[in-house]
Amino acid sequence: MAAPCFLGWDFSTQQLKVIAIDEHLKVIYEDNVHFDKDLPEFKTQGGAYVHSDRLTVTSPVLMWVKALDMILEKMKSSGFNFAQVRALSGAGQQHGSVYWKKGSIQTLKNASPELPLHQLLKACFAVSNSPIWMDSSTASQCSNLEKAVGGAQRLAAITGSRAYERFTGNQIAKIYSQNPEVYTQTERISLVSSFAASLFLGAYAPIDYSDGSGMNLLQIWEKVWSASCLDACAPGLEEKLGSPVPSHSVLGSISPYYIQRYGFSPDCKVVAFTGDNPASLAGMRLQEGDIAISLGTSDTLFLWIQEPTPALEGHILCNPVDSQTFMALLCFKNGSLMRERIRDDCASGSWDEFSKALSSTVAGNNGNLGFYFDVMEITPEAVGIHRFNSDNQKVSDFPKEVEIRALIEGQFMAKRIHAEKLGYKVMPRTRILATGGASHNKKILQVLSDVFNAPVYTIDTANSACLGSAYRAIHGLVAETNVSLADVVKLAPEPRLAVTPTTGAEELYRPLLKRYAELEQKVIYNPTSCPVK
Repeated sequence: MAAPCFLGWDFSTQQLKVIAIDEHLKVIYEDNVHFDKDLPEFKTQGGAYVHSDRLTVTSPVLMWVKALDMILEKMKSSGFNFAQVRALSGAGQQHGSVYWKKGSIQTLKNASPELPLHQLLKACFAVSNSPIWMDSSTASQCSNLEKAVGGAQRLAAITGSRAYERFTGNQIAKIYSQNPEVYTQTERISLVSSFAASLFLGAYAPIDYSDGSGMNLLQIWEKVWSASCLDACAPGLEEKLGSPVPSHSVLGSISPYYIQRYGFSPDCKVVAFTGDNPASLAGMRLQEGDIAISLGTSDTLFLWIQEPTPALEGHILCNPVDSQTFMALLCFKNGSLMRERIRDDCASGSWDEFSKALSSTVAGNNGNLGFYFDVMEITPEAVGIHRFNSDNQKVSDFPKEVEIRALIEGQFMAKRIHAEKLGYKVMPRTRILATGGASHNKKILQVLSDVFNAPVYTIDTANSACLGSAYRAIHGLVAETNVSLADVVKLAPEPRLAVTPTTGAEELYRPLLKRYAELEQKVIYNPTSCPVK
């Protein structure tokens, strides 16, 4: 009998990835299918079609199905032993939606193992090009939804987020208003994650609480669909969505199609799929009080929160590994490009010079604070470069080394302020897990550690959604017995400690954080007060 293994799938925007791990959490197989390169017949760019209005962005559903056929054939020809797979789970790009035509459930159930799935399912979708997260064509639907429930803050209080154009409820509302006949032909609406799970299950898989929180439709506290939100989007929607389930649910055994075509065991279980961000939280193995910061083109924060306070910015989602708690996502647009521009302007384009300048200035920057937004920021909504001296007076420039520290301190203070707005609390056991380009720079990480007064660890997240899905497959098998994901993944490699906070950092930054939050209000309401320099 071959040693058991577990599969994690990631149906992302540009590719389909799979990882197999053994019982010791060691990766024993990985592969991917790149949509543009490996499936050129679909003519996508970056896995999607950007329509002529530049707002509508879709992906062909059958491309995702064909990618699954292709990767399974690759695994088969490499000699992968499917019989050893005990359970599988997966992730999908968040917010995207798939529209199953009436009668498709029969096709799914009775799939003939003689044929590839993309041939069997080619007539199953009422909408052949699925709206995805890059779409921003639903502004009018968003404003209708917010109006219907009593405003943006009220919608956030119910669903965890104000109305966003990419969120699924608004996309469904658009399809219903523009193509009511297509909506009528649809018997089930899936998220990309639950659509992918359906392919393995041979039946419609339910939407999980965590990915369901990215739709503007789920009451995140009660974990049921919000009647007022559903009614504002389209009639008879609850029936088309099915009931949401906990993210650790075992949905059933794998469809006979895979047993006969690939040699999977009839005992292989399918654990609910979730969104790629929630799956990454599992892959990074966040625990209560932890915060993960991805320092990339845009900076993204993942937070584990006990008692969230939804706001007009950021997103609160049900936690994929503990349905009693929540996770929050905050995105900051001015990330690495902003850091690189200041490096070029103030440190001759050299990170070494940049780090030296950072070290040459004192923590707290003698009270000099700055806001650096080359592009319109979303957290908060502001643009331009705004500098303030220790008396809160606006100044037109800083010396180069002061500018560098003001940028880095400002970026991290904003992250702490906005995280705390959503209900996040730094705890004695808090760890900050840093990833992305700037996480290689110790001097930048020291500022991060000092501002949050917590140790910073670095992690490798190259495949965090895929790996998180494989971890969740294992967890799903034991979750009903109250075993936590942390217990299941004890054997995984630990994050590496990078820096710890400097003594006295908390006392130093507390008054600065208060000042920064107050000044931010000035910056938001006067977006034209200072031109970008």
